[in-house]
Amino acid sequence: MEKILKPIGCEVRGIDLKTENRPEIIKQIQKDVTEHRMLIFKDQGIISGDRHVEISRWFGELESTFYRHPKSPHPDVFRVSNDKNEGCTGVGRSGWHIDGTFQPAPFSYSLYHMVSVPKEGHTLFIPLTELVESLDKDTYDTWNKAWMVSDRRSSPIHPLIYRHPQTCKPVLCFHLGMTTGFIWNYELPSEATASHEEYEALLNSIENKINQDNGKYIYVHKWEPGDFIISDNLAVGHFAHSSTQAPRSEVGLRVLHRTTVKGTHPPKK
Repeated sequence: MEKILKPIGCEVRGIDLKTENRPEIIKQIQKDVTEHRMLIFKDQGIISGDRHVEISRWFGELESTFYRHPKSPHPDVFRVSNDKNEGCTGVGRSGWHIDGTFQPAPFSYSLYHMVSVPKEGHTLFIPLTELVESLDKDTYDTWNKAWMVSDRRSSPIHPLIYRHPQTCKPVLCFHLGMTTGFIWNYELPSEATASHEEYEALLNSIENKINQDNGKYIYVHKWEPGDFIISDNLAVGHFAHSSTQAPRSEVGLRVLHRTTVKGTHPPKK
């Protein structure tokens, strides 16, 4: 049973990810992730780290670039929390983003499983195609000529707007908290680095557009026990709500497991 969410994603019930291995079901899940961009599997209980990794491999090779917390259930599972003794803290709070913008090809999929659900601690998601298509011409032209420079050393420079490698729809390669600058028209001889004022204006423009009309494109996921999310990382931006770092003594323990699947298509104009 499925429930289509607005403006993005689909709830899925009746599939047990702990045991599901039928090729035809896996193929359908792969297809549905591309179509809906985010599948939220309900009532999954606790999925082990090993199984989380097995499910992730339905979509490709894993790529794990994070700090491995001692309590992580698997070397390829990123464990985050609101308690530093239980997982890495402060994760996802630096700004709206997709995962892996510092890689030659950003991660293609991100898979999330909340193994300990607090009273607060939402994750916010936004469909990137709708965001780009909502831009007026002048804003689109400004974004379209911009290339992001990551704060990681030796990171590649990526176009801010490009075409999704599977759907060919416009999406963003962006990280509002890990971008040190923008370059205009990077592939052209007339390339120039954006001034500090232009850099700040572009970051603010992206933030403002995401929050336009009271955030009409934003989906706020309020985690429930047993939730497991498979997300098309290239099509969906996300951001951790401030309540994800609320003290354990106030909201309870938050533990989220995440895996990332290696990207295969560097963003190109």
